[in-house]
Amino acid sequence: MVSSSARRPRVLVTGSSVAGPTAAWALDRSGFDVVLLERSAVPRETGQNIDIRGLGRDVLRQLGVEEQVMASLTGEEGTRFVNGSGRPRAVFPKVEGEDGPTAEVEILRGQLAQILVGIVPDRVDQRFGDFVVGVEQDDDGVDVTFDSGLQERFDLVIVGEGRGSRTRRLVFEDASRRRDHGVTITYGTIDRSPDDGGTWDWYTAAGGRVASIRPDNVGTMRASLSFRSDDRDFESLPVAEQLAALRLRFGGAGWQTERILAGFEAHPEEFYTQRMEQVIVTPWAKGRVALVGDAAWGSGPTGMGTTLALVGAWVLAGELARDLDGGVIEPAAAFRRYEDLLRTYVDSAQGLPPGGAKLLHPRSGLGASALRAVQGVAALKPLRSFAQKHLLTSEKGEPVLPDYPTLVH
Repeated sequence: MVSSSARRPRVLVTGSSVAGPTAAWALDRSGFDVVLLERSAVPRETGQNIDIRGLGRDVLRQLGVEEQVMASLTGEEGTRFVNGSGRPRAVFPKVEGEDGPTAEVEILRGQLAQILVGIVPDRVDQRFGDFVVGVEQDDDGVDVTFDSGLQERFDLVIVGEGRGSRTRRLVFEDASRRRDHGVTITYGTIDRSPDDGGTWDWYTAAGGRVASIRPDNVGTMRASLSFRSDDRDFESLPVAEQLAALRLRFGGAGWQTERILAGFEAHPEEFYTQRMEQVIVTPWAKGRVALVGDAAWGSGPTGMGTTLALVGAWVLAGELARDLDGGVIEPAAAFRRYEDLLRTYVDSAQGLPPGGAKLLHPRSGLGASALRAVQGVAALKPLRSFAQKHLLTSEKGEPVLPDYPTLVH
């Protein structure tokens, strides 16, 4: 670890879910004075099931939290694609040493966030209930204005917020675009039924509609309803209007869609909506401000978002530590190395294949039946490993994580 007697450059890290706490832990350990800011008034404890795969597991080990994470898994046993009567047409069981639709590590986002926030040292200034409303930077630092009216100067700002990051819009609006996939996804928590098992059950209906139910480890079930739509304003509607629109859209869809709708209405505080679209920002850094995680590349349920947030935060902090010289940080070279190491990997892992989202949401009953048939073939044992690896994305350019001396746990 870096000597505490050296000047510690001030870094503001925004977002306290996955990338933010990981970056805060690593930056503090590397000799930076860190402020970790979260818009929510309290630590985030909600969220759906998330996966941690491949290099993400390596980062968990380096953070020293792998054992704690493994003790908090949802217990999901595999993934089943079912027909309207609930009969499985394709089964992808959870297999040790492989990451299919159900990864080896499945955990609730809120529980992972609590674990990561829990390892952030006390000397990190953790702030809740505030957010950035102004950013002005020069060659030597960044002047930040907060919604609370507070104004402070930092050497660096790291934006580890979600896909709709406000802070990104302040600095990177002219460098950002979104690739829309024509699908809206709604999520919520529903009551557990005695008939519920331990698998993630996925149902495709005609009309571009998909429903799913999966277990958690707190006695409830997590559910989603997704549908093809060109309406990009659905997210901005009041929750009551969203739920009413879902009732109309999923009327007669079959399987357990009525149960899911009733569950969403019974627990509106757990309900939220996302557009399936990829954030594309080039480059990921501007001056003394850098993006990491979904703020930089978020695209929705590819199964890789959490892994990339962990790996991105780790590499970004490690590369900044390389260039910390006597308490002075000139970040340009570190930011370039960060992007050079990860750009190909991130783009391939987080970018959905062209038309892939709509293929999973066929409009006709014949299309839904054909998709189930394809899933059934893919689930056959001789093809299963290949299909699991390429079901959502095909990762390319996976980097070898560099050794960062300051981050040895």
